[in-house]
Amino acid sequence: MMGKPNFSNEFIRDAVAQITERSFPVVEVLQRLSVSPHSLYAWKKQVARRASGDTSKDAKIR
Repeated sequence: MMGKPNFSNEFIRDAVAQITERSFPVVEVLQRLSVSPHSLYAWKKQVARRASGDTSKDAKIR
């Protein structure tokens, strides 16, 4: 049985930066990094919360 993959905070920040700062197409990033659309958009939301100063438990990158 395969478990949930663990991605480092650095990997997550870089994945989000590829779509927000470097303007790569989302589909390209998803394919290149082999992550689900749900994960990428959840990470984007979490990174945005952290950037806005929200350090609540829900904003923590997992």
